[in-house]
Amino acid sequence: MGIWLNQSSIDGFILLGIFSHSQTDLILFSVIMVVFTVALCGNVLLMFLIYIDPRLHKPMYFFLSQLSLMDLMLVCNITPKMAVNFLSGRNSISFLGCSIQIGFFVSLVGSEGLLLGLMSYDRYVAISHPLHYSVLMSQRVCFQIAGSSWAFGILDGIIQMVAAMSLPYCGSRNVDHFFCEVPALLKLACTDTSLFDTLLFACCVFMLLLPFSIIVASYAHILRAVLCMRSAQARKKALATCSSHLTAVSLFYGAAMFIYLRPRHYRAPSHDKVVSIFYTVLTPMLNPLIYSLRNQEVMGALTKGMGHCRIGSQH
Repeated sequence: MGIWLNQSSIDGFILLGIFSHSQTDLILFSVIMVVFTVALCGNVLLMFLIYIDPRLHKPMYFFLSQLSLMDLMLVCNITPKMAVNFLSGRNSISFLGCSIQIGFFVSLVGSEGLLLGLMSYDRYVAISHPLHYSVLMSQRVCFQIAGSSWAFGILDGIIQMVAAMSLPYCGSRNVDHFFCEVPALLKLACTDTSLFDTLLFACCVFMLLLPFSIIVASYAHILRAVLCMRSAQARKKALATCSSHLTAVSLFYGAAMFIYLRPRHYRAPSHDKVVSIFYTVLTPMLNPLIYSLRNQEVMGALTKGMGHCRIGSQH
């Protein structure tokens, strides 16, 4: 606690960001803000549709609403501060602000990774045990799956936040990133961080490889069940129900593993920043599009809602 008090008395850190004020970077910044707005609106709309339409009151859509909430919180944790810094020309962030950003970021990324992993179990039950689906995926089980995802993610966030912000930072305050990310912050610590590097890697292995293992095991059983189906139409329908989840998993885990499971000496700040833009802004925008445009029930709920809006406006 004493270290925290001493650190909090300093001015904080300088986020070097990802953009300069060249014409090209102004265009890229504008594109990111458009993506941020679409992510914001898309996730809010998807949660609203799932809440109001009884046809979407199913386990898969409950998990999807939790995923949208995580994505919404993730883009709001990173993008507004980045935009304020870019527009104001002040790239500073307070020690407390940096701590909060780390805590939320690690918690949300960890929770989303676990939820995506456990959502594959839902697809496995739906395809391999359809007659027992309502029992195996009861409301209690759904709450346990979502709750455990949030709990482990938050625990991981607290551990990494406390560990990172307890290190002494007595040299440069320039963080070579557009937000307070733990690996970028560790480079500024004026002490040996090898123990923390080991802790960070262990947390990443657990929070990424454990749910990824669940995904691989679930889809191995799904594939076996699909190959045993006699009807080509049944096989096509079964694979279609998994396609959205597989797309979301590929986007999330591809970026996350590239960032956190590479050896430290292979990391380049420029590469990390580009990939971080991908999974902190772009992926939260793509997820609601993936799950809505390729899902007839969600599109039906959207069409129904728009129809009610038109009727209401006419009256």
